Amino acid sequence: MLSDEELLRYSRQILMPEFDIAGQEKLKAARVLVVGAGGLGCPVALYLGAAGVGHLTLVDDDTIELANLQRQIAFEQHWLGESKAERLAGRVRELNPEVSVTPVNQRVAGSELQRLVQDASLVLDCTDNFATRFSLSRACVAARVPLVSGAAIRGEGQLSVYDTRQPKSPCYHCLYEEEGSEELTCSEAGVIAPLVGMIGAAQAMEAIKVISGVGEPLVGRLLILDAWQMRWREMKLAKDPGCPVCSSSE
Repeated sequence: MLSDEELLRYSRQILMPEFDIAGQEKLKAARVLVVGAGGLGCPVALYLGAAGVGHLTLVDDDTIELANLQRQIAFEQHWLGESKAERLAGRVRELNPEVSVTPVNQRVAGSELQRLVQDASLVLDCTDNFATRFSLSRACVAARVPLVSGAAIRGEGQLSVYDTRQPKSPCYHCLYEEEGSEELTCSEAGVIAPLVGMIGAAQAMEAIKVISGVGEPLVGRLLILDAWQMRWREMKLAKDPGCPVCSSSE
């Protein structure tokens, strides 16, 4: 049940007949895991917290650096050296005290990652390295938890939703091979500031769609953004029948 204060806070969402109180209650009941509290994680956490997702778990073992402030908009300069996960959790609580937020200030892997994924309604990959992306993909497939994946580098971004609860949905491993994937980060290649906000906001929108059941999530589709030309392209993604991760899970 939504309180009177929540009905007022979320009134602009509840006013939409396709979303209504039912959609808002689904958000309130959701437990969302956000891995990465940087350029993508900041807008994801702020928008999902503001929208009324009931519980957010924010995972990041990094601390705030001066070079982060160009794009990681939740942080302030006098927080340099402090935990990203804890500071981002604090910002979400300030924005919406109705939301429960748990920061995890460590790198998670193995059984701990599996536990966090199993406890979640949905996972958002806001990281910038392939090793974590592949680990998240395996954990989400095993737990049958939908994964919203975003990436941004230089002036290019991409976004997709992997939901193996749907028989025809590919997983992240269907798109990328684990062996031979090149490691390229923003610290090496650079990134333009608003790009991570655009991709992060789109990730938050996809999360709300998956949780509420309203709209058509990007399952089986990959959106690619060229921000310098402001052009979006869409690629259809097919499930790989020989995928070592999702085909063996069936």
